[in-house]
Amino acid sequence: MKKRTLGKNGLEVSALGLGCMGMSFGFGPPGEKSEMIKVIRAAVDQGITFFDTAEVYGPYANELLLGEALEPFKHDIIIATKFGFNLVDGKMAGLNSRPENIRRVAEESLKRLRIEAIDLFYQHRVDPTVPIEEVAGTVKDLIQEGKVRYFGLSEAGVNTIRKAHAVQCVTALQSEYSLWTRQHEEEIIPTIEELGIGLVAYSPLGKGFLTGKIDEKTAFVEDDIRNILPRYTEEARIANQALLGIIERFSKEKNATNAQIALAWVLAKKPWIVPIPGTTNLHRLTENNGAASIEFSAEELQEIERASALVEVVGARYPEAMEKSTGL
Repeated sequence: MKKRTLGKNGLEVSALGLGCMGMSFGFGPPGEKSEMIKVIRAAVDQGITFFDTAEVYGPYANELLLGEALEPFKHDIIIATKFGFNLVDGKMAGLNSRPENIRRVAEESLKRLRIEAIDLFYQHRVDPTVPIEEVAGTVKDLIQEGKVRYFGLSEAGVNTIRKAHAVQCVTALQSEYSLWTRQHEEEIIPTIEELGIGLVAYSPLGKGFLTGKIDEKTAFVEDDIRNILPRYTEEARIANQALLGIIERFSKEKNATNAQIALAWVLAKKPWIVPIPGTTNLHRLTENNGAASIEFSAEELQEIERASALVEVVGARYPEAMEKSTGL
């Protein structure tokens, strides 16, 4: 697996990471622990060094899973986790990036992950009640104390990124980015490129839609977040098949799968973008990792851009009330 560098301070990770949320949260019942450990350790065997989790995934269960699975490799891998929510009776209950909560999460995440320092510590969502300078300053203190190595933000806007970066260097921004979620290309990506901040692209496969395995007849299990997302209504899934047609054309030309083409496109956009597709399946893990060996010519990228620009993606990525507050 090739490597990429996030930020200006030398955080080197595998070109593809592994988003682990779905193993414990968000897409129906949690995976069976022993099977999830097999997938995580297979990722290590295949060269993945970058693993993404958060205290709210479960809650807590996902960090505990990674702590157990990755303990034998903890000196050779990078674990990213997140702070920024209140948790009440096992459920998210609003944002909370107050300094005392950041410190609490850091201490508890260190124990659950069985590590001495959190490699990359993200603010999960911007908390408008706490100045971002105060958040960045708290993480800066944790870095100086040796409890955190690098600071990240998730789904933050341009002004927030600049203010945080002025206090403590932001190594990575984690935001949704894929062939059907591209709004960050207008302001966010130029800004982080200017500042030397890496982009960690979550949901690079559109929560599964871009693989071509989901159509209007697909039924999602109870507790699957896609049941309430506008982009996954039956009507939207029918309309959005047009984007799949473009991906499928290139998958045939490259003798690749849809997932590999979608991931290879993200990888081709910038050398400092790292997609973190999630899976609970060993076969899909291997398939996704194959994207790292696919390359596009300049002409092919131009053709993808031209063709995809003609497709209007139907449906918002989240309901309006969730757009800023969701931890997914």
